[in-house]
Amino acid sequence: MPNILIMPTPLRHRPGRYRELLGQAGFTPIDPPGTGKLSEADLRAALPESDALLAWGGPVTAEMIARAPRLRVIARAGAGYDAVDLAAATARQIAVAVTPGANAESVAEHVFALLLALTRNVLGNDRSIRAGGWDRKAVRPLRGTTLGVVGLGRSGWAVARRALAFGMRVVAAGRHAEDVPDPGPGIAWRALEDLLAESDVVSLHLPLTAATRGLFDRRAFARMRPGALFINTARGGLVIEADLIESLTAGHLAGASLDVQASEPPGPGNPLLTLPNVVLSPHIAGVDTAALDDMAERASRCVIDLYRERWPEGCILNEGLRPSWRW
Repeated sequence: MPNILIMPTPLRHRPGRYRELLGQAGFTPIDPPGTGKLSEADLRAALPESDALLAWGGPVTAEMIARAPRLRVIARAGAGYDAVDLAAATARQIAVAVTPGANAESVAEHVFALLLALTRNVLGNDRSIRAGGWDRKAVRPLRGTTLGVVGLGRSGWAVARRALAFGMRVVAAGRHAEDVPDPGPGIAWRALEDLLAESDVVSLHLPLTAATRGLFDRRAFARMRPGALFINTARGGLVIEADLIESLTAGHLAGASLDVQASEPPGPGNPLLTLPNVVLSPHIAGVDTAALDDMAERASRCVIDLYRERWPEGCILNEGLRPSWRW
């Protein structure tokens, strides 16, 4: 029977449909002990026995792949793949699967939680009341403002739909995949430079690649409208963090909400931790309970399909392996 290493902390030792499916297909889950990040000792013990990995946000390095001689598939519960050494996996003829769109709705809900926390001064009002204050200042509305969605994939499209319901105008740039539904009326395409200049809020929904790393730098922030808000629930590496801090400190940007940072968690000396116009969350935008179950199930189905010699359409990153890949 094949073994599958369950790497994500929220899934280890946890029942669910994904585990039922794997069991029915003949897989034996490997659940290392503990509820935290996998230790080197855990990995050294489990990788040599693993035929498949169910991964999440943690890295899957070339060294880890080298320790797993039986490995045939890495299935990541999520759409991002920058933490997986795709070249090393491909060199070993290991299929790498992702679950595009499985957490898009969760991401979209979190974007608006972060955005409303900024615009409605939720955290500031809470702190003020707890300190004995009652400061009823007017806050900025969302209705009538323009949201710029950078990366209109599944999560970007889900954010755009919600923005329209809030009475916002929506412009978008980049990443219109063929399998993403037509965004429909109310969403206008723009070049990135034009989007930055006309948006009151900019929300990032791009993958981290060589082409997008550091895309939002001093020049990009300078192009944004004075007083604009910046939301990043994608990847910290898309942003030159020092340049964002500079723009926030100078007052060019009115605020930022960040679910992802350059270093996670941010170090104690990071200025983002002290800026009053910044709202932070711990890289959790795509992880509500429903999305977690959906991602785990879809990733498991990819593994099962491959084991049964069925190629999961639209999920395998190294598609070039298809003609010669075998379990």
